Amino acid sequence: MVFSSFAFLFVFFPAVLLCYFVIRQRHRFARNLVLLFFSLGFYLYGEPKGIFVMLAVIAVSYVSAMAMERAKTRAGRRWAMGLAVAAMVAVLGYYKYTGFLVENVNGLFGLSLPVPQIIMPIGISFFTFQSMSYVLDVYRETVPAQRNPLYVALYVTLFPQLVAGPIVRYETVAQEIVSRRETMDDFYAGMTRFIVGLGKKMLLANPLGEVAADLFGLSALALTPTKAWIGAVCFALQILFDFSGYSDMAIGMGRMFGFHFLENFTFPYICRSITDFWRRWHISLSTWFRDYIYIPLGGNRKGKARQLLNLLIVWTLTGFWHGASWNFVLWGLYFAALLILEKLFLGRLLDRLPRAVGHVYALFFVLIGWVIFNCTSLADIGTYLHAMFAGTSAGAADWQYVQWFLRQYGLELLAAVLVSTPLLQRAVARWKDRPLARLGWTVWLLAVFGLSLLALASSSFNPFIYFRF
Repeated sequence: MVFSSFAFLFVFFPAVLLCYFVIRQRHRFARNLVLLFFSLGFYLYGEPKGIFVMLAVIAVSYVSAMAMERAKTRAGRRWAMGLAVAAMVAVLGYYKYTGFLVENVNGLFGLSLPVPQIIMPIGISFFTFQSMSYVLDVYRETVPAQRNPLYVALYVTLFPQLVAGPIVRYETVAQEIVSRRETMDDFYAGMTRFIVGLGKKMLLANPLGEVAADLFGLSALALTPTKAWIGAVCFALQILFDFSGYSDMAIGMGRMFGFHFLENFTFPYICRSITDFWRRWHISLSTWFRDYIYIPLGGNRKGKARQLLNLLIVWTLTGFWHGASWNFVLWGLYFAALLILEKLFLGRLLDRLPRAVGHVYALFFVLIGWVIFNCTSLADIGTYLHAMFAGTSAGAADWQYVQWFLRQYGLELLAAVLVSTPLLQRAVARWKDRPLARLGWTVWLLAVFGLSLLALASSSFNPFIYFRF
């Protein structure tokens, strides 16, 4: 079940709200049980078999945290943590990477081992990483172990962020799980955030995503430089508003129930460097790798050479986290190379150049990165990049395509570019407290919601890119 579906918008979510708020606020445990029940139902609806994998991961998290709490020695705590993390990595490796490993062993050694057809549970990368962060934080003693297993289950399964993030750290919501206060201001702010996210998804990501899907699916002969660049731009905007829209909806729903999740995107396309981009994009994943991989490896505390090696390790793992495919590994290595160059000399050079130069540089290389990300094989990457930089233009046919694209999608393109900057947000923040502006804001939200429903009813193209991770 996706957030942008009639089943969710008019059946599931209203049922959650009704059952949740009919219970008085002082009955916190009962309200939490409602959220847990509906969260399990949400996952069960889309992944009946995968729910057992998720429940097993939750059980390992709870047992290991309690074992660490009761351990008499540091070694005992280390064993409990190590076994739990190893079990979660094994689960993630089995479901996500077994087939990839067998295929590559066959190719490397000329074998014909049967490739197992393993169905990967939806959102496994997110709920395993979230569970690992809980175990590691208990081990570090930054949070106490949660003695109530139902609350551990609620932390992992909370449906707004269950299958596609953001990755919520336990310390962020530990207190709110036990004692939070829902307010009308939070409910309104959360509802507003949800509608904005739904609009990003339905009115921007989906239309531009259809164009990107068509153009990335063209044959090498049909893919001209003009079409290749349009496809790359459309995919870059699609993945931004697809994922940030989902994050907006997740953060908004969490706030309606009294949870305050951290931001996951802060206008990444206004970046001035690749380093700046990754401070703004999928922040919950970037900080997860920073805090649990990069810093424990030594971060930048053990000299420049070790820092660069740590970056290489982290970004290889980041690429591999996104999927069992060589294009994702190459994508990780690509950004590792850029980040290493910025650490060596490029970052200092960019700081001395005009801001516009850094902005163009960052957007150019981010765009190439999304081409690597979106192509399904190394051969497809080569074909697409060749079309972008060395392909043959179709002349008049290209111009006709550009005219058609601007007529059909020019408004969406213009809106997407505008919304990818903070200009609109700043304008709203400046004027929204005035009475007439509040009325206009409400009308605008209702219009976005209505148009989103019309788009949902009229199109069958409604993917969430990060569901496959």
